[in-house]
Amino acid sequence: MEESVTEPAAIATRALTKRYRGGQTAVDRLDLFVPRGSVFGFLGPNGSGKTTTIRMLMGLVAPTSGSAEVLGAAIPGAARRVLPRVGALIEGPALYGFLSGRDNLVRFDSADPTADPRTRAARVGAALDRVGLAAAAGKKARAYSLGMKQRLGLAAALLQPRELLVLDEPTNGLDPQGMREIRTLVRELAADGTTVFLSSHLLDEIEQVCTHAAVMARGRLLTQGTVAALASSVRGRLAVTTPDTADAVRVLKEQGVTDLVAVGDRVTGDAPGACDLADLNAALVHAGVRVRAFGTERASLEDAFVALTGEGFDVAG
Repeated sequence: MEESVTEPAAIATRALTKRYRGGQTAVDRLDLFVPRGSVFGFLGPNGSGKTTTIRMLMGLVAPTSGSAEVLGAAIPGAARRVLPRVGALIEGPALYGFLSGRDNLVRFDSADPTADPRTRAARVGAALDRVGLAAAAGKKARAYSLGMKQRLGLAAALLQPRELLVLDEPTNGLDPQGMREIRTLVRELAADGTTVFLSSHLLDEIEQVCTHAAVMARGRLLTQGTVAALASSVRGRLAVTTPDTADAVRVLKEQGVTDLVAVGDRVTGDAPGACDLADLNAALVHAGVRVRAFGTERASLEDAFVALTGEGFDVAG
């Protein structure tokens, strides 16, 4: 399910490895390929190596072995040359609480040697407007909610046009409306040609906004590819609509269907991998169960994640 390496890569790693003192391996021989122009979701439970990988990609942590390229340049060697083309929001924004939101952005912009001071005010205003903070621009950052701080950090990453945007939990602390706005913004950035690489514990969010995804567990890459391909690699749950739910549950259980759930006139469950769905339907009909609808639900990215890792998603990742 890996992407073809003939495509241009925004991020590419080869056997990227990070071992800490004491022998702990945080990232183990990672081969990651992020196509340019994609919205790429980076998924993994607590301790999977996501944050360490992002820090290596940004030149903040040196790898033990292996290599990483960002926008075609080797990291950390070419970090100073390539990172000005990258916007990043990692582990929450570092803000000056005594400054207003606008003044924080002015300070960030003035620290950029490529930024033209003559257009600074316009740049700051546009970034604030883009993340929905224009009305709160004069408020001290220490009075911002967590969600507002996330927006301000994102605004800082958007002060200049970026070829690549790296976001670590970009909707952390946002209310549902704020989350929708950030999803819309990510889509707009992608439509403008920006590659977006984001980690998130919200699998539904990844499924809504991302074109590609990778799943990490215990420092290793389990799989990567398009979101559609990842979801389709897992068989969806069996779904039966019938007024005879109790009988349907009994028959399906006898046929090896597991995790059966009956709600109203609907029964769902996990069919055995080698099972022919037509045989299940026939067994229901033979037992006198009145079947009004029968089929499999489309698998979600969460279904794929659980199938790959054998565990639920740990939001502390």
